[in-house]
Amino acid sequence: MSRPEPILPRVEPDDLPEDLRELYDNSMALRGDATFFEVMANNPDLLRWYIDGFYGDVFESGRVPRDALEVLRLRLSVQHGCKFCNQGNRLAAQAAGLQDAEIDALFADDLSVLRAELRPVAILSDRLQLANQDGALTPDLLEDLSAYYTPAEIIELGLIGGMLSGVAKFLFAFDLVEREPTCPFPQRDKNSV
Repeated sequence: MSRPEPILPRVEPDDLPEDLRELYDNSMALRGDATFFEVMANNPDLLRWYIDGFYGDVFESGRVPRDALEVLRLRLSVQHGCKFCNQGNRLAAQAAGLQDAEIDALFADDLSVLRAELRPVAILSDRLQLANQDGALTPDLLEDLSAYYTPAEIIELGLIGGMLSGVAKFLFAFDLVEREPTCPFPQRDKNSV
């Protein structure tokens, strides 16, 4: 896939505030691309909220065990075909204790490899992904999730998954990330209607 070509302006790396320059540098080191940070730097307060508020206060500070959150996030980025996300999410999943076989299973659609408590989270991710217009929390899925998670944790998983799916839509619509070849959302010609 080609490098993102957003129609919004990029903030030059030398013009980034120090904290955002660090995000830019880390993204370049990991992915070789930092379009997301360059464009989002047009609204630095919103970018800081996304990193510190959403990820810091919600994603990393909630009730759900970290390994389950990383399954949710990585499975969504795999299903959405976000190469930018997959590169970071794979590392985060490893840091949360997922084994390489479990991570590979999320890419290969072989959920049987996952630990029992992580399987229903992966299925919930599939229900929350953008391309699944019929996705829903069914009684059977709720029963499977309830074997390992409280109602509060299930709500947290659902809201975080929904927010991540919404962010994926934003990333693709604004052409801020590189897509995987399997991405179901094609990159548009920036000059097209």
